[in-house]
Amino acid sequence: MAGASRGIGLAIAKGLAGAGADVLLAARSLDKLKTEAAAINGVAIELDMTSPDSIRAAAEAAGDVDILVNVAGTNIRRRFEEYTRAEYDQILSTNLHGIFELTQLVGRRMKARGKGGKIISIGSLMSIRGMPYLTVYGITKGALAQLTMTLAAEWGRDNIQVNCIAPGFILTALNRDMWQRDDMKQWLQGIQANPTLGAPEDVAPLAVFLAGRGSNYITGQVIAVDGGFTTTAVWPFQP
Repeated sequence: MAGASRGIGLAIAKGLAGAGADVLLAARSLDKLKTEAAAINGVAIELDMTSPDSIRAAAEAAGDVDILVNVAGTNIRRRFEEYTRAEYDQILSTNLHGIFELTQLVGRRMKARGKGGKIISIGSLMSIRGMPYLTVYGITKGALAQLTMTLAAEWGRDNIQVNCIAPGFILTALNRDMWQRDDMKQWLQGIQANPTLGAPEDVAPLAVFLAGRGSNYITGQVIAVDGGFTTTAVWPFQP
């Protein structure tokens, strides 16, 4: 599991361990990761998604993998015209290029084994919607949705299911400051069917399901866990 030291990644790791999986937790912060891994009888692997050498070393250390979960991600909110090239490169390296390379390395070995497998990526609302000040982040998450669909088509005959989860407004370290604002809380209450923020634990059960045999006939899907944001709208009218 790439990006398992906190938030959604850690919640999924705990969920998979609870379902009986042998979990490999991978992230940059190895000391913290070892503590979290020990708590669920997992194994910690150092992984920097911006470093091809680190990605190759982590893939080699992981060995044969039945389930790959790509969670690693970062974000910088800017007006489009204000993004620097350094910020662009940073976001794409973490959110897309590293995931591409890790999935290629693990998937190649998964195919060669001939036993099938599961690949689950964590996208975003930006995988299926457009919102302001998230352009570069949106580029990466939209690409993950397309990676999911094309790999599902390419690897389906190898019995490898490839799916993407698109979390909605899930409270994590990446967005905690933004959701302290009263205007943001009021906006959510006025627009979303479920007017509350989600938690990482709201995303984990779907990942556990997609990692199991019950999802064997589900592939190429981008599934939102978003309190209804992408499919519903509310208004003040009442009959």
